[in-house]
Amino acid sequence: MKSRPSAMTKSDGLPFLDDAAIRMFRVGKQFGEVSALKDISLAVHENDFVFVTGASGAGKSTLIRLLYLGETATEGYILVDGINLSRVTRRQVPWMRRKFGVIFQDFKLIPTRTVFENVALVLEVARLRPDEINERVCAVLERVGIADRAREYPPVLSGGEKQRVAVARAMVGEPKFILADEPTGSLDPDSAGRIFGLLEGAHQRGATIIIATHDNELIRAHSGPVIQLENGRMAMN
Repeated sequence: MKSRPSAMTKSDGLPFLDDAAIRMFRVGKQFGEVSALKDISLAVHENDFVFVTGASGAGKSTLIRLLYLGETATEGYILVDGINLSRVTRRQVPWMRRKFGVIFQDFKLIPTRTVFENVALVLEVARLRPDEINERVCAVLERVGIADRAREYPPVLSGGEKQRVAVARAMVGEPKFILADEPTGSLDPDSAGRIFGLLEGAHQRGATIIIATHDNELIRAHSGPVIQLENGRMAMN
């Protein structure tokens, strides 16, 4: 039986509680003596398409990791669907993470599993039936244009193909949020355009998209909100 984090409430008496799908209030993150993020306050609404930009080391990846509980904030509050992430217990983390599909900068594919198996793992963890897993994985691999590579292993794939597998894995669970950390950073322009098109498609189907990138061409190609980070702080536009 799936357990919902009943210990968490939808308010916790926090400021700025509204209809935002994601709300960060004065969030900071320390790694030892280093401040990766400082005093971050922002709101992301349902079906937004948001860019987080800034130079290398500005805090983009840290912000993404905080959202899917890859890291925990040192100070401040993060609300996702009104749930205070600071109150999510270790046992409740997997439940919360099902809200997110994450595209990692270095793909994070399992080299000893096929393309199909890498994508299917998300649904296996969610305990879907084998026939439903097969149907959904085949459909998403077709959508991202890599169905013909389903039985191949990641080491034989090109960078663009690996990224399409990563996108398929992020989308197959039909998450409410898709987080992408430099999804086009190592790709040629054609591959980057293809990946961005897949993310736009997910947005059109209702997902809220947050992309961390320093690719100004990518940002100029879309009219979504832009969050600029400088040395861990939000910059004034």
